[in-house]
This record gives sequence, C-alpha cells and structure tokens, in this order.
Amino acid sequence: MLQAHAQDWPWKGKPIVLVGLMGAGKTTVGRRLAQRMRLPFVDADHEIEAAAGMTISDIFERFGEPHFRDGERRVIARLIDGSPKIIATGGGAFLQEQTRALILDQSVAIWLDAEPAVLADRVRRRDTRPLLRGRDPQEILTELAGIRNPYYALAPIRVESVAAPHDATVDAILEALKA
Repeated sequence: MLQAHAQDWPWKGKPIVLVGLMGAGKTTVGRRLAQRMRLPFVDADHEIEAAAGMTISDIFERFGEPHFRDGERRVIARLIDGSPKIIATGGGAFLQEQTRALILDQSVAIWLDAEPAVLADRVRRRDTRPLLRGRDPQEILTELAGIRNPYYALAPIRVESVAAPHDATVDAILEALKA
C-alpha cells in the first residue's frame, strides 16, 4: 500500500478537490486519501448542511437548486483557503462556472470517473439523493454522465473509480499525483 506525505508532491500543498458524479466515491475515497497523505479531509456537502442548519434535500425542497448552488459556491470558496487538504464536492459543484474556475485556479482537481452501472450499484444503497428519488438510478446517472462528464473532463487529473476496493482508487490517485 502506498503511503504519501503532502510535502513530497509537486502540487506544492494546494488543496486537492475530488469531483465527479454521485457514487463515484468522492467522500469515501477522499477520507482514505486524506488519511494516507496525512492531510485533513472535508466534505463540502456536510459543510453546506452545517452552514444552512438543514439537509441538502431540505435546501433543494424549500429553496430550490439555484439557492443551493449559491451556498455551495460560498462554502467551497471558504474551504479552498490555500492550505493542503482533501475536499470532496457534490456531484453538481464543478458544473457551476464560478465554482469550477475557483477549483481549477486554486486547487488540484481530480475527476473520479465511473461507469453509470457502477455508480447506480453504489447509490442504490441510500435514498438521500434528491436527483434520484423515485427514478431508475442507472437511467438518471447515464443521462447525468452525458451532460456532466464534459465538465468533469476539465479537471487536470482523471482517475477511474471501478467496482473494486476504494483503496485501489486511492492508489491510482497517489500515482497520478506523482506525475
């Protein structure tokens, strides 16, 4: 298993921001990556919920997606403070022009790319995702991939998130960061 120290990497201590569709493993992989790199981990969705005092589902229901995206942008801007850490973002964060520009300018963005079938298998386990409620996850994730993947592809690093233990994805990220 690869071990890493933040000071060993050429990205000079910038935050690492994980982007990708829901179910790609941004939170789980992010936690493990942070542990292996001995860096703090922050989940932007959890920070948004803490700042709003309500769940993301409730924010979507009560105020709509534009309100949520504005709060998300502000929280991510606060998290990207120049200190090294691993940040997991929500699936739609990188689609927002201002948020994407900030991430690309002030951090190292890594796209966790996964096939819709893999994503659907992972997200079926929880009913906490507003975009999937009452719908077929694989169908929705296939549609979302078609729309969102061109944005995610703007991240300078792409790592495949496959149906394997999350440590395989962490190893792939550590290898990609060495380049």
